[in-house]
Amino acid sequence: MEELAYIPSPTRGVLYLGPIPLRGYAFCIIIGVFVAVWLGNKRWIARGGRAGTVADIAVWAVPFGLVGGRLYHVITDYELYFSSGRDWVDAFKVWQGGLGIWGAIALGAVGAWIGCRRRGIPLPAYADAIAPGIAFAQAIGRWGNWFNQELYGKETHVPWALHITSSADGRVPGYYHPTFLYESLWCVGVAFLVIWADRRFKLGHGRAFALYVAAYCVGRAWIEYMRVDDAHHILGLRLNDWTAGIVFLLAVTYIVISLKKRPGREAVVEPGAEAEVTGEDGDAPGEEAEGTDKAGGAEKADGGTDTGEPEERTADEAEEEAADGAEDGAKDEAGSAKKS
Repeated sequence: MEELAYIPSPTRGVLYLGPIPLRGYAFCIIIGVFVAVWLGNKRWIARGGRAGTVADIAVWAVPFGLVGGRLYHVITDYELYFSSGRDWVDAFKVWQGGLGIWGAIALGAVGAWIGCRRRGIPLPAYADAIAPGIAFAQAIGRWGNWFNQELYGKETHVPWALHITSSADGRVPGYYHPTFLYESLWCVGVAFLVIWADRRFKLGHGRAFALYVAAYCVGRAWIEYMRVDDAHHILGLRLNDWTAGIVFLLAVTYIVISLKKRPGREAVVEPGAEAEVTGEDGDAPGEEAEGTDKAGGAEKADGGTDTGEPEERTADEAEEEAADGAEDGAKDEAGSAKKS
C-alpha cells in the first residue's frame, strides 16, 4: 500500500568529504552537546557562576557520558557483538549508532562529579543548570536515529508514518511509527517543563535535574513500548521499560526527600564567583566613594572656615567691649575727681 503522506528516510546517513566520512548520527550528537553546554552556561551564570565553568566540566562529563552510553548499549544488546557470526570489534563503532541514555547519564554524572570536585562546585547545582540542555541535546540526538533508519515503532498508516527503505540488519521496508520523532518532541517538552518549573518554584539542590529525569522516564516508557527492534524482555516488558520505571521512582523519591532536607535553592553555586563580580563592579563605586570622601573633606574644611569666622568676630567684639569698658571706667573716674 502506497502512503499519500509520510516521513521519508534519508537514502544515506553518511557523506564523504574526500576520504573523511561525515555521519549524520555523529553530527546530531555533536550539535546536541554544543546546545547543552551553551544553555547550561547561560543558566549557570544566571545562578551566580562563572562563564566557562559549564564547558570546563563538560570536558569531563561528555567523554564519560559517551563511554557510559556505549557500555550500556553493548551490555544490554551483547548478542549484536558477541554472538556467533558477529564481530566484537563493532562494539567500538559508536558512529553506527547505539548509545544508551541510562549509561550516558550515569557515567556522565561521574565525569561531571570529577570536574565539579576539581573546582569546588556542588554537583547538584551543576546538574540543575545543565538539565534542560541535556533534554534539548537528546531531542537533537534522536534525529541521528533517523539518519540510521533505526529505533522505529510498530507498523502504521498515519500521515506522519516513517518510511523505512533499508533491509539491512533484519529491517523490513515499510511504514512505521517514528518513535525517534516522538521522543525528540517529548524531550523538547521536558526541557521547557524544567525551565518553567525552575523559574516558578526556584528548584535547587538537584531537584531540577531530578524533574528532568522523572519527566523523561514517563515519556520513554510509552515510547519504548511502541518500538519493534529487538530487546530483552522481563515479564513481558522491554528492559528499558523496567529501567524507566525504576529510575522514575528514584527521581521522585529524591525530590521528596530533598525538599524536606534542603528546601530552597543554593545561595552560592561557585565559590569566589560573586566576589569577582563584586570586585569588578566595585571599582566604580570605590572611585565614587573616594570622590565623596574628598568632597566631604572639602565641605568639612569649608565648614571649618565658616565656623571660624564667627569665632573671630566674637573675639573682636570682646576686644571692643573691653576697650569700651576701659574708656567708660576712665570717664567715671574723671567725673568722680571733678565732684570731689
